[in-house]
Amino acid sequence: MSTPSTRQELIDYSLRRLGYPVLEINVDDDQIDDLVDDAIQHFQDYHFDGIQRVFLKHKLSSGDIANIRSGVTTTTGTSSGIGITTVNWEESNNFLQLPEHVIGVNKVFKVDSTMSGSLFNIKYQMFLNDVYYYGALDLLNYAMTKTHLEDISRLLTPDVQIRFNRKQSRLYMDIDWASQSDDTYVVLDCLRLVDPADASEVFNDWWLKKYLTALIKRQWGQNLIKFNGVSLPGGVQLNGRQLFDDALAEIADLERELRDTYELPPMDMIG
Repeated sequence: MSTPSTRQELIDYSLRRLGYPVLEINVDDDQIDDLVDDAIQHFQDYHFDGIQRVFLKHKLSSGDIANIRSGVTTTTGTSSGIGITTVNWEESNNFLQLPEHVIGVNKVFKVDSTMSGSLFNIKYQMFLNDVYYYGALDLLNYAMTKTHLEDISRLLTPDVQIRFNRKQSRLYMDIDWASQSDDTYVVLDCLRLVDPADASEVFNDWWLKKYLTALIKRQWGQNLIKFNGVSLPGGVQLNGRQLFDDALAEIADLERELRDTYELPPMDMIG
């Protein structure tokens, strides 16, 4: 199938590109499975279609609150010098364990806000008093007032300070956990890997198909290198080195194309 929609169809497509079944592809099935995983991981790390921006919410449970309030994690170490001294370092366990497919957290929306969230917030009162003559409302004055109120809100309830590392999948939130209840929702603006099991179009990506084919070709050549120069019946000689070198060149070109064409540009940090 030229438009693969499953993992096996993608493998079959790549093998046909290399000459199967006319030629015998000397690569083990387990090796091919590893190469598919490597290709998809590379696709997810650099291709703009490999990730998606999502908003996830999590309702804090009594277990989450109890675990965070339970105390600290202590790490023991030694310091060098004239004498060896044992030093205990403590780290607060104020983190939430995120799913492994989350690779980045842009922000955590405010857990609480004193400027909104009730029927008697300032925004509601402004519209309640002025909406009847909204056509005569000074929009410039309204915009400046809104900006002023947002500044006040930012001072009274600042944005949540967060720390996140993809390898641990821990979201550290520097907030007053003692004031949180088990009915509070945490809403995240984050980046999540696209799972091919849920998005079958990933298997039909043109770059991914070419990249997996090149990876299998490289493995094929690497497997045959040890038999370089061996003559087969009929005088045919194996040339695994040529296959290997050709595949390396193709992989280098494809990875350069991925970074130059399909990778999202880095965002400038201002301020």
